Amino acid sequence: MENTSTILTEKDKAILNSYLSVADGIAEFWGENCEVVIHNLSRLDSSVMKIINGHLSGRQAGSPISEVTLSFVNKMMANPGLRHVTYFAKNKRGDTFKASISAIEGENGNIIGLFCINFYLTASLLSILQNFVPNTKTESENISETFVENAEELMLNALEEAKKSVYDNLSISSSNKNKEIVAILHHKGIFNLKDSVITIANHLGISKNTVYMHIRNMNK
Repeated sequence: MENTSTILTEKDKAILNSYLSVADGIAEFWGENCEVVIHNLSRLDSSVMKIINGHLSGRQAGSPISEVTLSFVNKMMANPGLRHVTYFAKNKRGDTFKASISAIEGENGNIIGLFCINFYLTASLLSILQNFVPNTKTESENISETFVENAEELMLNALEEAKKSVYDNLSISSSNKNKEIVAILHHKGIFNLKDSVITIANHLGISKNTVYMHIRNMNK
């Protein structure tokens, strides 16, 4: 089942490898009932380059591509507008799963790999819900996330949180409060945003040069 038409460049290989951590993240998010597979289409006889929760299908890294998946690959290659499919199927044990196949394109726009997600519907509702319940009360309380509509709102929300943290800390002198606020924002990556230095400086009532000075001192 070797595919001689798909030859990977070094950049193609880097693109495929960039999906490895994405696979880990998706599998961790959905839990043990979700099988995530990355296929390398340059070697159809051993296309599975990474698989998580492979016990669900009985496969492991180095397994060949399936006949159904290969048929979808051929359809994708024949139709440039088709780059993902979703369907229901059963494995050889009769377990039903919902499958998603997404094409991974190489540097020249050709399909070099597949990102596949198979979620098994035979799992109990309890086992599925357990993946979405925090392990401890402390874990859920320690992280608070606010979604914003634009970058300026993101900056100002981060600024207000930093100000509250610094102003509530009586061990920080008045002369060092702005420095500490800038430090908190710097560690959060806020200053990677466009115009962030000017925005933060204006709301703190200090010059942008002062903000730059604090950042430079932290980077030394």
